[in-house]
Amino acid sequence: MDFTELSNSIFQKSIDDYHKTDNVDTPISNHYPEKSIEYFLYLKNWIDTVQWHLEDIIRDPQINPADALVIKRRIDKSNQDRTDLVELIDSYFLDKYKDIEASSDARINTESPAWAVDRLSILALKIYHMELEANRKDASDEHKAGASKKLEVLLTQRKDLSAAIEELLEDISLGRKYMKVYKQMKMYNDPSLNPVLYGKS
Repeated sequence: MDFTELSNSIFQKSIDDYHKTDNVDTPISNHYPEKSIEYFLYLKNWIDTVQWHLEDIIRDPQINPADALVIKRRIDKSNQDRTDLVELIDSYFLDKYKDIEASSDARINTESPAWAVDRLSILALKIYHMELEANRKDASDEHKAGASKKLEVLLTQRKDLSAAIEELLEDISLGRKYMKVYKQMKMYNDPSLNPVLYGKS
């Protein structure tokens, strides 16, 4: 099984598991061996799925401002967890290809494999929810037709992105491209880098 086939199947499993309760407070039940790549892929999509629904909730125009602030803080934490996990997945690739010697004319990609996988995870969520809209019984025919067209585009996008990731991994494995991972230096969560935070001290 290709890496993207594995990823897409795990993302779908995570999304299906979440929607058994459809509740942002549902505890995760990761079925895969701890610290395996499958475990990290499932965790990655679970974080994305919960955050997707938090983003929906916070856009309720009737939401209590105090509740909205709590959710905003939760989304901030989720974004940090997501970034940390992407870097962890990139560590898996760095280790996997550590013995590959890049050719003299090897090129670097615009993004690391794990950040491409991050986009694949989000696409799985878009596809799931757009499919719901395309089949919504209480929606108009016009709405369902529009959602169906968008779903076709998303499915094509997933196919193309999956192919691009497979090509990138092949290029790395053959030394045609090399990985160089820059840690995400998020400043707003760091008390020593965010002026609002260090100004309070």
